[in-house]
Amino acid sequence: MSQPHRLKSLVWSLVLALTSAPMLANAALPGAQAPTRGEGSNMMQTFQNYAYDGFMLLGLVLIGGAMIGVAHHAYGTYHEIHEGKKKWRDLGLTGVVGACLIGIAIYMVTKATTVL
Repeated sequence: MSQPHRLKSLVWSLVLALTSAPMLANAALPGAQAPTRGEGSNMMQTFQNYAYDGFMLLGLVLIGGAMIGVAHHAYGTYHEIHEGKKKWRDLGLTGVVGACLIGIAIYMVTKATTVL
């Protein structure tokens, strides 16, 4: 066999092996999970229950973003303390206000989920 023919047959055999490999792997994938409040008696209730879970996840993401924002501001304040631009009381104030903001955000998300 010539060198190009050997390379061509090697490439084709590799392509055949890679395309047939997914057919050999028949893993049992898990089914879709029911929403936390149950599936409901009709399609509309099931959709509302999935929307409830989506809003809960959105609230969790918003609270996580608020925590990251407070931590970022506190880190910036700590950096400015070492540059002499701010004092330690500014860092303490950032911690107190940040804790209050996060507490208020958690309270509001908890109250909003009862409305849904």
